Amino acid sequence: MINRRQINKLLIERNQGVSIEMSAMKAGISRNTARKYLQKADPTAQTTTAHTWRTREDPLARIWPAALKHLEPAPELEAKLLFEFLREHFPERVGSEHLRTFQRRVRQWRLKNGKDREVFFTQDSQPGQLLAVDWTDMGALGITIAGQKLDHLLFHAVLPHSNWEWAVRCRSESLLSLRGGLRQVLGRLGRVPRQLLIDNSSTATHQLSRQGRTRGFNAEFLAICEHYKISPRTINVSSPNENGACESMHGHLKRRVEQYLLLRGSRDFPTVEDYDALLMHVLEKANRLRAAKLLEELVVMREHLAGELPDYEDTKVRVSNNCTIRIRKMVYSVPSRLIGAMLTARIYETCIVLLEGREVLAQLPRHGGDRGAVIDFRHIIGWLLLKPGAFAQYRWREQMFPTLTYRAAYDHLLRVHHQDQADRMYLAILQLAATEGTTTVDNLLEEILNSPKPVVAAQELEARLDYYREQHLAWRDRGPLVVALEDYDQLLDGQQQKEDVSHGF
Repeated sequence: MINRRQINKLLIERNQGVSIEMSAMKAGISRNTARKYLQKADPTAQTTTAHTWRTREDPLARIWPAALKHLEPAPELEAKLLFEFLREHFPERVGSEHLRTFQRRVRQWRLKNGKDREVFFTQDSQPGQLLAVDWTDMGALGITIAGQKLDHLLFHAVLPHSNWEWAVRCRSESLLSLRGGLRQVLGRLGRVPRQLLIDNSSTATHQLSRQGRTRGFNAEFLAICEHYKISPRTINVSSPNENGACESMHGHLKRRVEQYLLLRGSRDFPTVEDYDALLMHVLEKANRLRAAKLLEELVVMREHLAGELPDYEDTKVRVSNNCTIRIRKMVYSVPSRLIGAMLTARIYETCIVLLEGREVLAQLPRHGGDRGAVIDFRHIIGWLLLKPGAFAQYRWREQMFPTLTYRAAYDHLLRVHHQDQADRMYLAILQLAATEGTTTVDNLLEEILNSPKPVVAAQELEARLDYYREQHLAWRDRGPLVVALEDYDQLLDGQQQKEDVSHGF
């Protein structure tokens, strides 16, 4: 085959009227070859034959039939794992140097014989039409508040046309977090889109048929949409890809927060407000790049004129004679003075406020679970001391151990004393914790349990408390430390004399 330079020389000479024989001679090719190229419409077009034959023996020929027996019923098998399996069973047929060749062969086989893959259809979004919302767990980022892990989610909202997004920290995927999150998102926009897209979680929908394929909107969710005059819309069951605008943005948001945490050099924050401030900064920076497309959405959205939607729910509860109230499936203890009263429970996402009219009577921390009990020993310890025999069979006795240290102390008492006496002694410790603080007593109990001969008793705890208080007062009442510079000079002189002696001066 002749090269391109020879063809160019042939064409130049021939175009100048030189004969074929002379042109071929000057190009360094034969006359017949020159005539063949000159008869082409495009002499520079190379006519090559596709290389379809093997030039060497196939190194996989001895194991490929065995590989197909595994690939055909299970095409998802990884090529490297299958290659290692075949090497174990046929070590004489193939060597480790053929791994890359085997991986290419498997990839080619999948392209020709593999299963059809899922097709995704690119959607054209209309400005101002849709707001997609979802929740995402932030636990993997390892955020801590004053050293304590912050278990939380983000209520995440995205406008698919512009990718404008906002996120609000929350504890759980609930109607209350939806209320608070949607209020902040729409308040941030100042406008309301036409539709609200959400998945089929129990927050917004409930099952209409036994097969679970048909779901309808909850009345509470519809009330929220009616308040903002926004049309609800959901995705199909088990089809999270239909909310892809929001699902895909979860990863981008977490990645940006992760990068800011790396720049910050710490994942610990003094307060949750400081963490919220970082989130706002990250979101604002990201949204600045979307300002132009966001403007396209804002001009077609309806102005946000709806009143403020409260971020709480009110329900009536009656305090039972066991000093508890029931909110949905959760049991909460309350101060015993409220027994028998019919009260209003104002349920926020993180707490429950008990009201009589407008008067606040008590505030309880709200539990994130959907069933169980939250019993505060301070509410009932006084009555348990009067009825210590009730402790052994108390339905929520496990709730009476604030920490593992309290549980270890009770177990120690059971080993040393009879159960009735152990119960009385432990209740006395709880009473001390109610007045002195759970953490203070926890530290003292841990100190006692780690001693060679532990004496777990309220009297021992009180004695140690008194001792530490006396030590603190003695330290606090000490006079100011007086420093005499002459003493410091003498110290320096003495040190200098020692150095002189050591050097032989």
